[in-house]
Amino acid sequence: MTQSAPPQTTSEVDNPWPALWALVIGFFMILVDLTIVTVATPTIIKDLDASVNDVVWVTSAYMLAYAVPVLIMGRLGDRFGSKNLYLLGLTVFTLASLWCGLTNTVDALILARVVQGLGASMMTPQTMAIITRIFPVAQRGSAMAVWGATAGVAMVVGPILGGLLTDGLGWEWIFFVNIPFGIIAFTMAWRLVPSLPTHAHRFDWLGVALSGAAMFLLCFGIQEGHQKDWASWIIAMIAGGAVLLVVFIVWQRFNRAEPLVPLSLFKDRNFSVSNVAIACMGSIAAAFGFPLMLYAQAVRGYTPTQAALLMLPMAVMSIFLAQPIGRLTDRLHPRQVTGFGFGVSLVGFLFLIWRFEPDVAIWEIGVAMAIIGVGNAAIWAPTAATANRNLPLQLAGAGAGVYNATRQVGSVLGAAAIAVLMDSRLAHYLPGAEATGEAGADKIPDPHVAALFSNAMHDALWLPAVMYAVGFVAVMFYEAPKHAGYRGAH
Repeated sequence: MTQSAPPQTTSEVDNPWPALWALVIGFFMILVDLTIVTVATPTIIKDLDASVNDVVWVTSAYMLAYAVPVLIMGRLGDRFGSKNLYLLGLTVFTLASLWCGLTNTVDALILARVVQGLGASMMTPQTMAIITRIFPVAQRGSAMAVWGATAGVAMVVGPILGGLLTDGLGWEWIFFVNIPFGIIAFTMAWRLVPSLPTHAHRFDWLGVALSGAAMFLLCFGIQEGHQKDWASWIIAMIAGGAVLLVVFIVWQRFNRAEPLVPLSLFKDRNFSVSNVAIACMGSIAAAFGFPLMLYAQAVRGYTPTQAALLMLPMAVMSIFLAQPIGRLTDRLHPRQVTGFGFGVSLVGFLFLIWRFEPDVAIWEIGVAMAIIGVGNAAIWAPTAATANRNLPLQLAGAGAGVYNATRQVGSVLGAAAIAVLMDSRLAHYLPGAEATGEAGADKIPDPHVAALFSNAMHDALWLPAVMYAVGFVAVMFYEAPKHAGYRGAH
C-alpha cells in the first residue's frame, strides 16, 4: 500500500483549538440532520400525503448518500486539500438544505436529501483528518473527545430543534435553519482552519463501485422488503448486496496499490471494537426516534415540540456529562467507560420498553430518557477517542474515513430496519393503517386503535435495545491502549 507523508502537527499550527471549534459547527449541523426529520415525520406524512416508509426514506436517502462516498471523500481530501473539500461540501450541503425546504412532494424531498447527503459526505472525513493532523499527540485525545461528544449531543438536539421549528414555523424550517448556520460555519472554517499539505493517491475506483453498489442493494432491499411482500427480486437484491460486500472485502485484501479500506487497520483490536460499537450507535441514533415520535403525536396527541421534549432529559444528561467523562477517557480502561455506557443505556431502554403504554406517566419516560442519556455520554466520545489511539500516524486518515463510514453504515441499516419493523408491526396490529392515516400528525381518536398503534411502536423499540446489547458485548473486548500518555496502561 502506498503510504502518505507524515501528518502535519502543531509545529505548524500554533493554536489548533479555534480550527476545531470552526469544524465542530459544520460537523454538528450535518449530524443534526440525521435525526431532525424524525419529529417532523407525522407532519410530513400529513402535508405531503406520504406513507411511513416514504418519510423514513427521507432520512435513509440522506444517510445512504452520506455513507457510500465517505471513504473516497477522505482520500480526495488528502489529494486536493481537506479544507477545500470541507468548504465545497459545506456549500453543497447548505444549498441542498434550501432545496429541501422548497419541495412540495415527498419524491422531490428525497432527491434533495440525496444531494444534501453528498455534501455531508465531503465534510465529515475532513473534520476527523484535520483534527488528527493539527493536534499533537498529547492533545489529540481531548480534541477527539470533543469531536465524539458532538455526535452524541447532535443525536438528541436534532429532534428537539426539529420539534420547535416544525411547531413554530413549519417542517420546511428544519432545513431552512441550516442556511444561516452554513454561512457562519463556512466563514469560520475559511478563516480559522489551516490549509494542510496534500498527498497524491491512487484511487480505488473499483472499491468505490463495489462498496456503493453493495450498500445500495442491501439498504434498498431491506427497507422495501415488507412493502413489496419480500418478492423474489427483493431477496435477490439483498443477496446480491451481500455478495458484492464479500467481493469488496476480498478486493481490499488483494489490492496491492492503495485499497479504499486498508484491512491492516483491523489488526488493532481497539479500532475493530470501536467500529462495531459506533455502528451500533449509528443504528440506534437513526432508529429509535421514529417509533417514539410517532407514538407521542399519534397516541398521546402531543405537538411536535412536546414530542421532542421527551428527549430533553437525554440531551441534558449527555451535554452535562460530556466533559467529565471526556476527562476519564485518558485515565480509565476504555472497557470500563464504554461498558458502563452501553450497560446503563440498555437498562434505561429496557425500562422505557417496559413502561411504554398509551397512558404511561410522563415522568417515567423522562426517567428512562435521562438514564439513556447518562449511558450515551460514556459512549460517543470515548469510542471516538479509542478508535484511532493505537494507529500509526500514516494510517490515521484512513482510520478516520473507515470509522465515519462505519457509523454511517450503521445509521443506514438502522433506518432501513426500523422502517421494516414499524411497517410490519403496524400491518400486524392495524391492517391498512397507513391508508387511513393513523401515522399522521393528528391524535388517533379511537382509544382502541391508539392502543394497537402504541403496541406496534413498542415492538419496534426492541431494535435499538438489541443494538445496545450488541455494543455492550463488543466493548468487553477492548484492550488497554498502547499510547504512552494513557495512565491506565502503566
